[in-house]
Amino acid sequence: MKAPARGSAATSSLPRVVAASLIGTTIEWYDYFLYGTAAALVFGKLFFPNTDPLTGTLLSFLTYAIGFAARPLGALVFGHFGDRVGRKKLLVVSLLLMGGSTTAIGLLPTYGSIGVAAPVLLTTLRLVQGFALGGEWGGAVLLVSEHGDQRRRGFWASWPQGGAPAGNLLAAGVLSLMTAVQSDSAFLAWGWRVPFLLSAVLVGIGMWIRLAVEESPLFRQAVANKPESEPAPLVGVLKHHWREVLVAMGARMAENISYYVMTTFVLTYAVNHAHFDKQSALNAVLIASAIQFALIPLFGALSDRVGRKPVYLVGAAGVGVWAFVFFGMVDAESFGALVVAVTVGLVFHSAMYAPQAAFFSELFATRLRYSGASIGAQFASVAAGAPAPLIATALLKDYGSATPIAAYVAVAAAITVLAVLCARETRGQDLTEAAEQPADGAAVGKPAVA
Repeated sequence: MKAPARGSAATSSLPRVVAASLIGTTIEWYDYFLYGTAAALVFGKLFFPNTDPLTGTLLSFLTYAIGFAARPLGALVFGHFGDRVGRKKLLVVSLLLMGGSTTAIGLLPTYGSIGVAAPVLLTTLRLVQGFALGGEWGGAVLLVSEHGDQRRRGFWASWPQGGAPAGNLLAAGVLSLMTAVQSDSAFLAWGWRVPFLLSAVLVGIGMWIRLAVEESPLFRQAVANKPESEPAPLVGVLKHHWREVLVAMGARMAENISYYVMTTFVLTYAVNHAHFDKQSALNAVLIASAIQFALIPLFGALSDRVGRKPVYLVGAAGVGVWAFVFFGMVDAESFGALVVAVTVGLVFHSAMYAPQAAFFSELFATRLRYSGASIGAQFASVAAGAPAPLIATALLKDYGSATPIAAYVAVAAAITVLAVLCARETRGQDLTEAAEQPADGAAVGKPAVA
């Protein structure tokens, strides 16, 4: 039975759904990137003061990486309930968890006040952040994908992806403003707390917008047509969609690793190795993130024209090559070169990140889609984004050169190219047809991998 045609109400609600997903993901990524930026600039001194600067940064990046460990758990929990009770409810929960933990970090005593309990509490709150973000991404992109039409799904679904550069832009911008108007001592004493406390205000705005959107019409239809008994979504995904999960994981390797190297680790590298001041390093990321935000919907629209795979492959191959140019430009110790290095890196990243939302959504049936997309995306983050700044910092410490870091990014790019080449082109996939298939995955249409 075909899905009922969507009326004007559903169509007119699409911009609102896009806005709610974009604003919500922007706030969540703001919280998440704020931690990464602070880990690069101040957490080593505040929570690990009894070490040399590079080791302190290494330890603060370790707490940063630990947050990624909770993302697969968030993907499993949010994916399960998102496929059972709906996308919207879980997105509200994820926003509250992320905002609450970020605000609490802004109130956290440092090592100088409570000793070793400070980094323990910091790590705990980071785990909560990771758990929340593990469930946020899948719900946000699916809510848009399942509202939009298949002809322009790449464009519309790319807007929640814009939450990543927008969140990074907001985090770097607030921190840049604080460092510009404060002395280093004042920023270290209390100024770094202000951006974390600001999260409470942003979450209030995000909740107001997110609560106003409707549940996905495809999900409502799938619930109405579900069989009397069905296995847990996780069981269906792992039994019938393990190939698609592996494709999604491989596709994320270059995208995730390159992003955290070129937006988070670069702050440490630029300040400690290339002798930039914190303000300049933050401003470079700020400028590049603004450009990336504008590019993401353009690459999403391009994937609607030429396909998800060609756009994704250009981004993966490009970032693998650019990594070797990237550090050479940073080492030039020119602000202009630093801006170009980060910006071009994020252009290639955008070519992967923009079509990713539609690409992953099109791999799975509706009753398995939240679980499948979230598992593929977030389990990859443990091997990719989680250790990326940590590995980059360790390589720099051991070799005193950025060449091994560039090689690390290039290997990730090769893995992503291979994974995407193994996938079937999904542009034009009818999500309504996928919604009609049994939730056990026995017949979800054409296979997603060759």
